Amino acid sequence: MKYRVHHFNIRMTEDQGKLEQFLNSLEGEVIAIIPNVTMGFFWIPQVNFILIVEQVRERILAERS
Repeated sequence: MKYRVHHFNIRMTEDQGKLEQFLNSLEGEVIAIIPNVTMGFFWIPQVNFILIVEQVRERILAERS
């Protein structure tokens, strides 16, 4: 199996629809979603991007090449 990692910039309060659309457009299986959590103003944690790990069958990779 092959894996693909996607970098997705996100604002948690605004981009729910974009994330949903992106996840539904993936051809493989989502293995993990890893948030990048940083400290914002007044030490409030915030997520500024997420990494999405997708497991892709080699057949799908060959079709895209």
